[in-house]
Amino acid sequence: MYRSAGVAMAWNVFRFCTALRGLGSIMILLVLAIVGVTYYAVVLCNYGPALVAGGATTLAAFAVLLLFHFLLAMLLWSYFSVVFTNPGSVPPNWNLDFDVETGETAPLASSEFSSQMNLQQSAALGSTGNPRVRYCRKCNQLKPPRCHHCSVCGRCVLKMDHHCVWVVNCVGALNYKYFLLFLFYTFLETTLVTLSLLPHFVAFFSDVDIPGSPAALATTFLTFVLNLAFSLSVLGFMIMHISLVSANTTTIEAYEKKTTPQWIYDLGWKRNFAQVFGNNRKYWFIPAYSEEDLRRIPALQGLDYPVRSDFDGQEL
Repeated sequence: MYRSAGVAMAWNVFRFCTALRGLGSIMILLVLAIVGVTYYAVVLCNYGPALVAGGATTLAAFAVLLLFHFLLAMLLWSYFSVVFTNPGSVPPNWNLDFDVETGETAPLASSEFSSQMNLQQSAALGSTGNPRVRYCRKCNQLKPPRCHHCSVCGRCVLKMDHHCVWVVNCVGALNYKYFLLFLFYTFLETTLVTLSLLPHFVAFFSDVDIPGSPAALATTFLTFVLNLAFSLSVLGFMIMHISLVSANTTTIEAYEKKTTPQWIYDLGWKRNFAQVFGNNRKYWFIPAYSEEDLRRIPALQGLDYPVRSDFDGQEL
């Protein structure tokens, strides 16, 4: 009886993960559809025609449109960077002596070889003997520190935060910054649209005659409501991830930390921030990293993470 219940639960989870994979292109089209409706309401229905009104109205419309297009460009750049960037996969030959720069495993001395073999043998039994290195039974390989298996992608993801249906991808070590920038520019864009359409929304409930076709008015009303809802929801989500970055943790690790009195990867908010955004300020607000940051900050590669000095070399 218990065996059949377990099989049924595994089958339901499998069907759920399969359904999430099928949402891929639909969610991208949905995002583009929301962007298209917003663009139609802001540019074509309201502020585009205001450019020929003259005076202060033209200047205000030009400022709104300039900022709108800039934020939209940054939003789409960040969004597609998350969609098309590999969040981080475990190299096929990874073990404790993997060299990130060369992509190869360093040769082992005879004593080290025997200890490495014992480690892999114990990993196959479910325990590595090292709390920061685990074994994935689904992928049949060792998992680097902070790595988790994604049932939707069907693979282990480096420093996995969560699987996001909106970006049709896992959010992990190599695209987490891009995901945060996507949230940031989405919040700014939706807030700008909400504020710029607020006078038009208020006019719906006044006795003033509103110019425009019924379709344009309905689209403006819908766009205001959608962007207000997205602005508030993304704000809450962004605040949550700011707290995660400041503590150098992920959504998954936040649940794991409930049983851990102190977090070994919390190096202070400045170093925690650098492990996500890098040290070069010119790259903080664009979905890219400088070559120097990629070379000097191993955490950006997703395989090696420094720990607090008071925990280094201690059992976790």
